[in-house]
Amino acid sequence: MSKLVKSIREAIELAGLKDGMTVSFHHHLRNGDFVLNMVMEQVAALGIKDINVNASSLFDAHTPLQTHIENHVVTGISADYISSGLGRAISRGIMENPVQFRTHGGRPSDICQGKTPIDVAFIAAPTSDPMGNCSGKYGKSACGSLGYAYADAMYAKKVVVITDNLVEYPLQDWSISENYVDYVVQVDAIGDPKGIVSGTTRITRDPVGLVMAKHAAKVIEASGLLKDGFSFQTGAGGASLAAAKFLKDIMLEKNIQGSFGLGGITGYMVDMLRAGCFRRLMDVQCFDLTAVESLREDPRHQEISAMHYASPTSRSAVVDSLDVVILGATQIDTDFNVNVHTDSYGYIMGGSGGHSDTAAGAKLSMIIAPMFRARLPIVTDRVTCISTPGEDIDVLVTQGGIAVNPRRQELAYCLKDAGLPVIDIHELKEKTEAITGKPQPVRCGDRVVAQVISRYGDVLDNIYNIPEGTK
Repeated sequence: MSKLVKSIREAIELAGLKDGMTVSFHHHLRNGDFVLNMVMEQVAALGIKDINVNASSLFDAHTPLQTHIENHVVTGISADYISSGLGRAISRGIMENPVQFRTHGGRPSDICQGKTPIDVAFIAAPTSDPMGNCSGKYGKSACGSLGYAYADAMYAKKVVVITDNLVEYPLQDWSISENYVDYVVQVDAIGDPKGIVSGTTRITRDPVGLVMAKHAAKVIEASGLLKDGFSFQTGAGGASLAAAKFLKDIMLEKNIQGSFGLGGITGYMVDMLRAGCFRRLMDVQCFDLTAVESLREDPRHQEISAMHYASPTSRSAVVDSLDVVILGATQIDTDFNVNVHTDSYGYIMGGSGGHSDTAAGAKLSMIIAPMFRARLPIVTDRVTCISTPGEDIDVLVTQGGIAVNPRRQELAYCLKDAGLPVIDIHELKEKTEAITGKPQPVRCGDRVVAQVISRYGDVLDNIYNIPEGTK
């Protein structure tokens, strides 16, 4: 028996895809992904219309979706993140139906509960055997963890694995097992390795970023959470990595060993594991080649599913055991609500991903952001879009001071006692506007182009269209 079929087109036909159905994709190949575009080309060629695309994230590589939207092949999109290439078109009103933004925890939660059923899931697999046992750890397109694809494979009505590295049965050390897979397709390439992962992830050298990073590490130290058993997540941005570097120095100096590092794993988190700062890494996606290699070779580096990572309806999720998370923001308002969905002009250029999941779960959720970008203040009276509610954000770290959510007064006292520059967020806003001037309000239309769904399933906010003629 073999599940191998000759082409993506044949797999689509065998899976019974029809008008109005839902297909799903995962984003571990990120901006190097070929699979989504290859599949949707064949869907369009077969004359299938009115398709809903449920993708864990969409990148600039996926801008060909715009043509499929214009031709009514795609009429619905659900994603955790959409980059600006497609996001600007959505903000202009190209979709008839609003995009549904979920979180990295909310998406698998809704899939598992049957709220967002998937008819056919397409799994981009860097290595697979003919029965569909597959992994992201091996092959020319290796991306590491396949954590965001687990729910799709487990709950879709039909599952198609697409690989460019077919190996003999049985593949050892698989991520997704054959019992979930219906068909396997071998293609020449599932992605461009240059876009799948970067060779290195660099710590910022910007003086402003370094100031913020030092402050962030000192906040963690002063919070009382930095002790044996400490758990931590940070992003792949330069300032976030610099904060991890300064934190590493403190942990080594004080001989503190944390329990685990979490999230999208970078080479720098691998360095912290190897230096003894953590006992484990819990990995839902790899951000660079060092992380891929570590996941493949080091048993302390564990692959986890998105359900295990952050689902609010799982029996438990790792985010609920998280001590500290460092996050970013495009805007934060005086109530500590954070926007990571739109840019300063209101255009879609991102999404929550795991932002609001980790903020809700962590004991200390910290935003690192400069006072302003391109002379536009980071702090505003009301964010254009609420991605993460202010009740889940504890601290904002900028080069101009550290603002603490008023509900965390005890933390504010600890930071002041440590000599850190604590500032009221309203004062920080005024301080910034004295430099930049008061910005003009974002010009939005009255048509909803996207809904932000909280990790618990309710509508957190709406994103409105940007009229023609707006910058």
